[in-house]
Amino acid sequence: MKFLRSMIGYMIAGMLVMTAFDAFAGQYGIVGGVFAAFIVIGPMWFMNHYVGLIQNLDENAFVDMAMGIGLVGIFRDTFIKGVPALMDTVPTLACVILGAVIAGFVAAAIEKDMEKDDQVPADTEPGPGYDADGGVNK
Repeated sequence: MKFLRSMIGYMIAGMLVMTAFDAFAGQYGIVGGVFAAFIVIGPMWFMNHYVGLIQNLDENAFVDMAMGIGLVGIFRDTFIKGVPALMDTVPTLACVILGAVIAGFVAAAIEKDMEKDDQVPADTEPGPGYDADGGVNK
């Protein structure tokens, strides 16, 4: 049920973004895009994250609404314009996948380095002004 709930949240966000951004940005330019961000992304974030339609657990990788919005955009254009529209997205998707793989390796290396820093033992010698029990000498 969680998967279905998340799919519905991603789908609603994607459909509204693809509809509203085209309408507002096409008509009013950058100001229309900013306005669409406030009236679409804000409520969609509230519905998906605050209300909890999309579940993001602390121990899992965090995938935000952008993935759902991107997939809706790709498939919407594929349904409207045909398979050539899908083929036009392949170079961009390849670059995004390559960037994600590189980012995963970098994040793993950083996390490993941070864990190494956490394993360094603390100084066990009491400093000046402290007795062996850890209390303050007066």
